[in-house]
Amino acid sequence: MSDIVTEAVAALTEKLGYEGFDGSAKFIIEGEGALVIDGSGVHAGDDDTDVTLTASAETFKAILDGEENATTAFMTGKLSVDGDMGTAMKLAGVLA
Repeated sequence: MSDIVTEAVAALTEKLGYEGFDGSAKFIIEGEGALVIDGSGVHAGDDDTDVTLTASAETFKAILDGEENATTAFMTGKLSVDGDMGTAMKLAGVLA
């Protein structure tokens, strides 16, 4: 697992308030690996989920840091979404 994925797991865990997420989502960080957010929290992994979001490490970090809005990243093609758009929108609300 890359340092970027390890840092992302820690950052998302803190952002979620150490609680789980109603649904499941996978973030694929291009060239680094993947992490999963679900009812048990955040962990590195490549499990099947309701929605998969894919972005570069730079875009993912900008979203986590609040420098980039997830919806804007999606609309500009920096973030791709595959699966349940409703779950993606719920997650975007958590990341805001």
